Amino acid sequence: MTIMQMFNAPRRGLLALAALACCALAMPALAQVQKLDRVVAVVDDDVVMASELQQRMNTITAQIAAQNVQAPPIDILRRQVLEQLIVERLQLQMGARAGVTISDEELDQAIARVQQNMGASPEQFQRKLEADGISNNAFRQQIRQELIIRRVEQGSVSRRIQITDQDINNFLRSKEGEFWKSPQYQLGHILIAVGSSAPAEEVAAARAKAESIYEKSNGGEDFRALAISNSSGQNALQGGDLGWRKTVELPTLFADALEGLKVGDTTKPFRSDAGFHLLKIHEQRGATEQVVEQTKVRHILVKTSAIRDDDAAYKLLMDLRGKIEAGDLKFEDAARDNSEDIGTMLQGGDLGWSNPGQFVPEFTQAMNNTPAGEMSMPFRSQFGWHLLQVEGRRQQDMTDQYIRNQAANLLRNRRYEEELQNWRQEIRDQAFVEIKLPELKDPAAADSTEKTEEQ
Repeated sequence: MTIMQMFNAPRRGLLALAALACCALAMPALAQVQKLDRVVAVVDDDVVMASELQQRMNTITAQIAAQNVQAPPIDILRRQVLEQLIVERLQLQMGARAGVTISDEELDQAIARVQQNMGASPEQFQRKLEADGISNNAFRQQIRQELIIRRVEQGSVSRRIQITDQDINNFLRSKEGEFWKSPQYQLGHILIAVGSSAPAEEVAAARAKAESIYEKSNGGEDFRALAISNSSGQNALQGGDLGWRKTVELPTLFADALEGLKVGDTTKPFRSDAGFHLLKIHEQRGATEQVVEQTKVRHILVKTSAIRDDDAAYKLLMDLRGKIEAGDLKFEDAARDNSEDIGTMLQGGDLGWSNPGQFVPEFTQAMNNTPAGEMSMPFRSQFGWHLLQVEGRRQQDMTDQYIRNQAANLLRNRRYEEELQNWRQEIRDQAFVEIKLPELKDPAAADSTEKTEEQ
C-alpha cells in the first residue's frame, strides 16, 4: 500500500485508525503544541494549525512503522498529510452547512467499536488515553468528526452512483459474474472405474457397485469411509475429499449432476469415460436459495400535533378499530378518510407484500405479532400512531432478487471507491486554499486558487 492509498482509504476504516492514533500521540509531541502553533493553511472559512499537522504526522508515521511500509521523504509526507487535513476541513464545513450532527448515542456506539477493535475494556481504554495525554473530550471530538466526515462522504458520493438493471445484467452474464454467483461446495467423490470400451458385463458390474454405494450413502453410512474402501479416484485415501469447489470450476458433467441437490445429498451414479461417479455435498456456501415470509398489510397513520396529542391519536384509532370490528366500517375506507400517510391513504392504506426488515422495528413487531386476518392495537413509531391489519402471509422465493441485490451492492461499492476519489478532488479544486509556508507547497501543483507566502 502506498502512502497516498493509505490516506485515501475508505472512511469505514477510520475508526480503527483513530484507535491507532491514540497510541501515536505521545506526550513529547503534545508538549510541542504551544511552540508549534501557527496557521499553516487557510481553507475557505477555516484554518489548519501547525499543531494539528504535527499531531497527524505523528499518527501517520506510527501507522507506517506498524505496517513496515517504507516512508517517503519527510517533506513529501508532510505535504500529503496537509492535503488530507485540508480535504477533511472542507468535508467538515460541508457537514456544518448541511446540519449533520452525531448524537451522543451514536458516538458512544462508535467509541465502543473502537475499544472492541483494540481488544480493550473501557477501563483499559481510558487508562491508555490518559497515558498518552489525551483527554476524553478531545478523543470524543475526534471520533465525532470522523463520523461527520463519513456521513458527508456517503451522502455526497452515493447520489453520484446509479446502478441500472442493464449494469446488473451485464455483470451477471460476464465470466466474473458467473464465477461470483456460483455456489461453492465442499464435495466428496467416489469413482468406480470402468473403461469406455469395457465389455458390457464389466460395465454392468461397475454400475451395480456404484448403485449399491449410493444406497449405502443414502442409508446413512459414512461417505468418506465408503470412498476409502471403494473409490479409484485420486483422493480416495482422503475420503474422496475434493475440497471447496465452485460449480464453474467443476467439469460440466459434475456441475449438472449437482443441480437441485442440497447439503447432505449424494448424486445418483453418473457415467464418464473413466467410469461411474458419485458426489456428496458435505457443505455449501455462497449463493443459496432465499425463501422469505412476506406479509400483506394495510395501515392507518395518525400524526400528533399541537392540536392532537398522543391520547387523542390513540383514542381516534381505538374508535376506528371498534367500528371496523363491529362491521360498521371497512379498514380501507377508514384509511382513506383518516390516514395521514399520503403514499398509501388513497389505496386504503395498502402497503402490499412486504419483506422482512422493510419497516421500522415498532411496525415490524406489531405486524409479526398480529395473526393473519386481524388488526393490531394502536402503537406508536417515530412517524406517529399506527393501526394495522394483516391480510395474509406467504413464503416467497427471492433467490433471483437476492442475487441481483447482492450484485448491485458489489457494483455500487466498486464505483463508490472511484467516485469518492473524484468527489474529494472536485471539492478540493473548487475550494480557496492558501498555504502559508513555502516548504509545504507542492511544487507540482498548479492550482490558481492556491497561494503560498511566508507567515
